[in-house]
Amino acid sequence: MDKGLHPLRIADGFELACEIAVKRIDEIQEEIDIQKHDNEFLKKCAVTALGSKVVSNCQDHMADIAVKSVLAVADLERKDVNFEHIKIVAKAGGSLEDTTFVNGIIIDKDFSHPQMAKEINDAKVCILTCPFEPPKPKTKHGLEIKSAEDYQKLFELEQ
Repeated sequence: MDKGLHPLRIADGFELACEIAVKRIDEIQEEIDIQKHDNEFLKKCAVTALGSKVVSNCQDHMADIAVKSVLAVADLERKDVNFEHIKIVAKAGGSLEDTTFVNGIIIDKDFSHPQMAKEINDAKVCILTCPFEPPKPKTKHGLEIKSAEDYQKLFELEQ
């Protein structure tokens, strides 16, 4: 612009340079097997991406977690990754080295009572999409439910 070139000419030059660069990349590209050697190519890419980040002191560990996360949700046939399926949960305390990959769902709830079991194996989980308490009456009168039969009568009356 200092030499008197119009901004549109400069933009056109950038566009042309981009087309030339893309054409050259298409010429020199070679397809690689990303899963070869235990996903080593993906890990190298992740390490490079993490190089200047805060986690640079534990790049390899974080790169391994990143690769596992992406491959867990990736559709390799369509060459597509839905990043909405990857969730990062931060917890206070600990260090970056404590970071771990969990393939599944984490239910982060506080204990209701201190004597509750801290670890449960082969648990069954019920996910409710409705309230789990007796319905509140719409009037200002008190209501006392002492048994399952009373609750059932109330439910039938409301229906």
